[in-house]
Amino acid sequence: MSKADKLQGALDLLVLKVLSRRAPLHGYAIMTAIEEISGEVLRVEEGSLYPALHRMEEAGLIHASWIVKDKEKGRRSRVYELTADGRKQLVADEERWTTVAGAVLHVLKHA
Repeated sequence: MSKADKLQGALDLLVLKVLSRRAPLHGYAIMTAIEEISGEVLRVEEGSLYPALHRMEEAGLIHASWIVKDKEKGRRSRVYELTADGRKQLVADEERWTTVAGAVLHVLKHA
């Protein structure tokens, strides 16, 4: 199973969790946080992350804003943080994933 396959279906949950502890973060920082926290097991591709961030922003789960990164050069970064709805979604998603993971482990042990 490729690293990308392991992330399928869990990306939103992982992004919400990282933002709940480390916001505000820009996209690259979210990607590296997931990779580092997972011990390099999980890897997020830009082609998956940025559409997910846009989708979550449209759904009202996260809020994005521009910050000035370098005033002299005029560089800006788009940073993300959770909204109240995002926090609620995180709680629900964590409960669901914990239940599913427990069920999978049970089958693996007893099948």
